[in-house]
Amino acid sequence: MQFSIITPSFRSSDWLKLCVASVADQGVEVEHIVQDSCSDDGTQDWLPHDPRVKAFVEKDSGMYDAINRGLRRAIGGIVAYLNADEQYLPGALASVGDCFKQHPEAEVVLGDVMVVDRNGGCLRLRQASVPSRYHTWVSDNLSVSSCGVFFRRSLIEKRGLFFDERYKDLGDVVWMLKLIEQRVPMRLLGAFTSVFTETGQNMGLGANVQRERAQLVATAPSWAHCVRPLIVLHYRLRRLLAGHYFQKPFRYSLYTLASPAVRVTMNAVQPLPAMRRKTQRN
Repeated sequence: MQFSIITPSFRSSDWLKLCVASVADQGVEVEHIVQDSCSDDGTQDWLPHDPRVKAFVEKDSGMYDAINRGLRRAIGGIVAYLNADEQYLPGALASVGDCFKQHPEAEVVLGDVMVVDRNGGCLRLRQASVPSRYHTWVSDNLSVSSCGVFFRRSLIEKRGLFFDERYKDLGDVVWMLKLIEQRVPMRLLGAFTSVFTETGQNMGLGANVQRERAQLVATAPSWAHCVRPLIVLHYRLRRLLAGHYFQKPFRYSLYTLASPAVRVTMNAVQPLPAMRRKTQRN
């Protein structure tokens, strides 16, 4: 098996259907493991019977517990996790697989991510940068989005880099800090692979995110707190030099609530990072 994609799920039936469809049409050898925490929103009416996924319905202690369970079951050489409110763009996994083949030393490949609204319209872009330790530690945002992170199974089998289940929302940040500490080789793909949908009910909007962020930042060295503005400025300069603020308009295809079985193609008009924009549908 070339790819294993793990999706933690709880009461997200409509969005999960779009997620599953986006993995199934990638055109590569892939197993899609869905770890559902006994959802009662209709998910059980279809998920266990969907031949495109390996569904495991069992209670978990949170998202990262569900992801770890999926990681232990995964057999693919390349692994990633994709939340129910996220999707892959067409050809994403093939591009990631090619990148790993061309760069056998890389253990992690980082793709760019689009943020869209409930109708699929582009809101902003999150082009990946190789994470640095102190920016990851003290800033408000990761320099990568979790749905754009792909890694070899060796991270689990040889390095034992599972997610810290004590965290409910920031386990991916803590996990990335572990990768940086162990000097895991990372490679930028330089292409958009994934979509994150702002549904209005995303876990990242909860108050617990701020609590966990404050707790994590408090563990950083005092000098890092003092120079935090410089750390953030350095990150923004890296993005500027990489051309992230000058993205040209482009077309993208995704599944929507109005079109859950067929991808819809849209144009992002003059998309700029962290800025809302007008989109046109074809």
